[in-house]
Amino acid sequence: MFILLLCFLTAFAMAYLAIPYIIKIARDRNLCEVPGERSSHTISTPALGGIGIFCGTIFSVLMWTPFQNFANLQYILCALLLMFLVGLKDDLAPILPQTKFAAQFFAALIIVLQGSIYLEGCYGLFGVHDILHVNVFRALTIIVFMLIINGFNLIDGINGLAGSLGTLAAGMLGGWFFWVGRIELSILSFAMVGACVAFLKFNYTPAKTFMGDSGSLVIGMTCSILITSFIEVNYQLPGGNPYKINNGPVFAISVAILPVFDTVRVFLTRIARGQSPFAPDRRHIHHLLVDFGFSHTMTTAILTGVSILFITLVVVLDGLLGLHALLLLIISLASALTYYLHWAVGRYRAKKMVF
Repeated sequence: MFILLLCFLTAFAMAYLAIPYIIKIARDRNLCEVPGERSSHTISTPALGGIGIFCGTIFSVLMWTPFQNFANLQYILCALLLMFLVGLKDDLAPILPQTKFAAQFFAALIIVLQGSIYLEGCYGLFGVHDILHVNVFRALTIIVFMLIINGFNLIDGINGLAGSLGTLAAGMLGGWFFWVGRIELSILSFAMVGACVAFLKFNYTPAKTFMGDSGSLVIGMTCSILITSFIEVNYQLPGGNPYKINNGPVFAISVAILPVFDTVRVFLTRIARGQSPFAPDRRHIHHLLVDFGFSHTMTTAILTGVSILFITLVVVLDGLLGLHALLLLIISLASALTYYLHWAVGRYRAKKMVF
């Protein structure tokens, strides 16, 4: 446990000390994000906080990881570096969504093919067991990676949200990895938690900096690695292990329920309307809450609280419901909450137009 505290503090200190200098340099060189019609902020703000998140996470991982227990760490670092560089390029000079998508795909390939981190146990989800060809599982893992990475990238639209959800996901999984003896994955988790917590000090309203794509892509990639690793490690635990979660895939979904569900919902809505899935709009759930009148801080608190409730619900019902029943429950609940929010926001906008 002590090494995890050191890991957290190292990442926190590195990010906390670096970010003020990053903000100063960004302002001196006019490297600020100018508000647009879809923006939720009103003043030009540096969007390079991801540099601090990346540096804090990587420095702490390199400092405290027992390398003899983490043979594929080099590939994880390569994938994170690629995500960071692509995100930084987009923060400084916007790139096409397709280019960013291709970079995410390549980073996922590095993890899956070189790092050998991919789904092998499906827990019988949708009738799928361990009889499929390994390349099918690899392809499935890449799809999962793309969903999670894009989810965290697209949810980063208001102050504090992506950092809070990344902290929640990594913290939950990091604690679980520690309990089952996977200290190397726990270190990766708490390194990111420390860096994100330091960043949030500068990101909560009024935000002094945004994380930018350099931060959201790194958080998304890290959470993808942790979630995939959780599913596999949990699958291999013996049935009598007190930390084994019977419905592992559903718990994994609950950890990232908000970014993943929101991304799938928005992409499908855009496609149904004949638009590109990458077309910008204000259909994301955090935009709906802000348009309803909630502040950034309240919206972040509400959505983080909802995420905690989903995780708690899955843990409580893990021994009571089967895999498919529990999955259907959380998807139905998420859909119902989103539908209600759309309805409420629509009524709110209609009343504003009348008055």
